[in-house]
Order: sequence, then structure tokens, then C-alpha cells
Amino acid sequence: MYGILIAFKDYRMMDGILGSPWVGFEQFRELFSDPYFYTVFKNTLIISFLKLFLGFPVPILFAVLLNEVRQLAFKKFVQTASYLPHFISWIALAGIMESLLSLEGTVNTIIGLFGFEKVIFMAEPDYFRAILVLSDIWKNFGWGAVIYFAAIAGIDNSLYEASAIDGATRLQRIIYITLPSIANIIVIMLILSMAGILDAGFDQIFNLYNSSVMDVSDIIDTYVYRVGIQDLDYSRSTAVGIFKSVIALILILFTNWLAKRFNKDHNTLW
Repeated sequence: MYGILIAFKDYRMMDGILGSPWVGFEQFRELFSDPYFYTVFKNTLIISFLKLFLGFPVPILFAVLLNEVRQLAFKKFVQTASYLPHFISWIALAGIMESLLSLEGTVNTIIGLFGFEKVIFMAEPDYFRAILVLSDIWKNFGWGAVIYFAAIAGIDNSLYEASAIDGATRLQRIIYITLPSIANIIVIMLILSMAGILDAGFDQIFNLYNSSVMDVSDIIDTYVYRVGIQDLDYSRSTAVGIFKSVIALILILFTNWLAKRFNKDHNTLW
């Protein structure tokens, strides 16, 4: 925590942290008076919430549906194949996506066959956020489902057997047995996801964005990279880091309170 002092000083590398002059909240005042910071903050929230609300249910749905597959060989193949994109770096994926979505890429070639006008997707602001969200979901949903596979594996099989004897359909077993049994895990994962809501994905965006889509894709992490690494303004970048931490703390406390309230109401209902 010693390093956060930089945010309250006019940090000079040759003077060190203690030797640099104290400026109090001046770095924060300059940060919040910068109109572009609010654009960056808005982009971060939009991209993060899109990834959360569209991406969070996908691993749950995938794990639940794959659990219903009875062909073991096919089930293992699909499960393993879904993991693989997680282990590919965004550097490699960025190159693949740029090739697929370029003007002469596979996607535009297919579009051209149907007589539609070709689009440079990676340089089009109207499409770029959708590309970020969909590519992030595709890369991480398989790995994110691992914990739900483990949770489902721990459910007592006698519950499914008893429900089958009572005539419950597969959908009813999912709704009344599977989902309630993993509800606690879902809530925990939601709390952890909310804590990182301001981490919109530096690796992904840094490797994919360009000047044409900067207005809709520049996030806090890329802003910190430019300010701290390129411009060597360590005090400003540290102030942004503290701002992120405070927001994350507020969000995780709120989500935790909401989860406890939900659990209390849920228990009251039953």
C-alpha cells in the first residue's frame, strides 16, 4: 500500500516517493476536471456491463445443458473444445480476428456472396463493442463453466431419480433441482464479477482497438497505460488506480449485501 502515496504527490523518479513534493488531492482534481476521463469511464462501464450481463449467464447455461447430454464421449469432446480458446492469448486471437473481419476476410467474403456491402468491422464504431463482447464470451465461457460443472457434479443423484419417478421432465429437473442446487455458487461468482466491473479487459482491447474506434473502446486501463507508461505521469495513473479500487470496493459491498438480502428472502419463502 506504500505506493499509493504517489497519487498524493507530484512524483519525480529522481526524488523517490518520500522526496517528491506533496500535492494532496491535486491529482484527483485534475483527473475529474478532464472531460476525456468521463468518456473513458463511460466506455469502461458500458463494455464491462455488456460483458457481465450478456456473458455471465452463458457458462451457467452451457454447464446445465451439457450436463443433460448422455453420450459421454461427445460430452467430453464438447467440454474440452470449449476450454481451448481460454488458453489462446489475445495477441494471437487479435491477429485471427483481424484476418476474419478485414475487408478481404472470410466474413466479408460471405457477405459479398449475398450481395451486401462489405464492412471494415474492426474500424467501425457501431460494430466494435459487439465484437469485444462476443469475442470475450467465446474465449471464456468454456473455462468459466468449469466451476459450474463441479457444482453440478456434487448434486445428489437421488434427487434426479426421485423426480424422474414422479414424472418430472428434464426442464423441470433443471428448474427445480439443478439451478437451486448451484444458486450459491452463482451468487458467489456474481459478487466476484462485480468486484472487477471496471476491468473491461486491457489485453483484449489493447490488441484490438485503433484510432478509428477509440471513442467507443478506450477504457480506464488503456488510459492508465498511456498516462503512466507512455507519458510517465505516474501520479495521475496511480490516482486512477485508487479511483478504480474505491469503486470496486463499493460495488462488491453492495453486491454482497444484495446477495445476503436475496438469500434471506429466499429462505423466508421456503
